[in-house]
Amino acid sequence: MSPIDINVATAEELDSADGLRGHGFEIVRYRDERGRFTETRQLDEVPGLTGVLTDEQRAKLAI
Repeated sequence: MSPIDINVATAEELDSADGLRGHGFEIVRYRDERGRFTETRQLDEVPGLTGVLTDEQRAKLAI
């Protein structure tokens, strides 16, 4: 499976990613309000995701 680009993925696509389930809407809202992500570590700033993602899960995401 190809990495999911967190800057263009829909909420539904983000919900399908390991570690992001149930957070797609919040990620899209954060991205819409603050602009593109420049690194996957910024996902820690999304409400409910602080410290949730492992390095293995982050490796399956793209920016």
